[in-house]
Amino acid sequence: MTEALPRTGGNSAGGPAGFPRRPVDERGEAVADLRRIGIDPDYWYPVARARAVRKERTFAAVFAGQRIALYRGRSGSVYALEDRCAHRQVPLSLGVVEGDALRCCYHAWSYRGNGRISQIPYLPKGCERPPRGVRSYPVREAFGLVFVFPGDPEKAESAPFPALPEFGAATHRTMTFSRTVRCHYSFMHENLLDMNHQFLHRSVLGRIQPELLGYETGPQFVEARYLFVPAGGKKDRGAGLLSAEGLGGRQTPDEITIRTQYPYQTLQAVPDGAELPSFSLWAAYVPEDAEQRINHAYGLLMIAKPPVPGVLHLAWPLIRRFTERVFAQDRMAVEAEQRAWDEQGEDQNHEVFPLILDVRHMLRTNGVPIGTESVGEGGQQGAPPGADDHEKDPGHTN
Repeated sequence: MTEALPRTGGNSAGGPAGFPRRPVDERGEAVADLRRIGIDPDYWYPVARARAVRKERTFAAVFAGQRIALYRGRSGSVYALEDRCAHRQVPLSLGVVEGDALRCCYHAWSYRGNGRISQIPYLPKGCERPPRGVRSYPVREAFGLVFVFPGDPEKAESAPFPALPEFGAATHRTMTFSRTVRCHYSFMHENLLDMNHQFLHRSVLGRIQPELLGYETGPQFVEARYLFVPAGGKKDRGAGLLSAEGLGGRQTPDEITIRTQYPYQTLQAVPDGAELPSFSLWAAYVPEDAEQRINHAYGLLMIAKPPVPGVLHLAWPLIRRFTERVFAQDRMAVEAEQRAWDEQGEDQNHEVFPLILDVRHMLRTNGVPIGTESVGEGGQQGAPPGADDHEKDPGHTN
């Protein structure tokens, strides 16, 4: 794990005993509104479930207002192109896959997987050459998801990619989530890290007393540990099965570790007396619109299989129902927070929890102000250099 770096210096105030110190006011200056900070595009982000990108079919994806046409060629490889034809700007996601190329549905301009134009069927000799093509995105398929790198493509190879050893392991089974949530991505990080909101889930978790055991913070991460102590009340059967309480539904404490490792988030639950997590969650919150007030939440819930074969298979529908109920409650809350921000035109909430103040600082310093990204040829963010260069012979398929 990255070494913890409690923040010091400047005007600071101590949190509860044993917690990192945090700045009260950074050099006495007002800090930027986090909800106006965009996510850093120089990371790998999931934009679709792999099964949704069918062979020789297209799929319309999006990242922070950038429309992306995904398609799976005949070879099975997935490609990602700017979702507008260089000719008339018609979405390429409406096009036709031919082999490993994508042909626009309008005038049949054909593109290779690298975005270069490979054919314009009717191009007469001697006419002005068209643009080289459209932007292509580095793309990777992993964990049942399709990831793209929407930032500087030269940084793609060295950028960290999620490592999920439990995914696909014989010891675990994975439940995948893919939902649109109408809020800024930062509200999602705050929601999961701040486990003091368990009153919201009283109808599915009963009464829970979360105790913050401690947390660490660094330039690109915040990690918190809680002890979840049941305090009575009716608990959804799926909750007990997920936390390895078994069909008997015994009430035992769990230790929960939540980490925002920019830009992703993870959660692990270890039941009382156990050495290994009963489940692990990996999540990414991918902005959809240019204003980044809507995000698509992708989650991979990796559940440890119990010793008795077949038990997890029987419990699966109950666990799914429980997780959907919890997510629906959380979505209601974070979307209400976003509506308040929209109505007020700024962030007027009064946060008192040091952990959340620190994760806000971390998200703010790692993000980029919305609307300041570089814009290339044709108004596209990050358009490739030489996008207006000419292909040697686009009138023929090479």
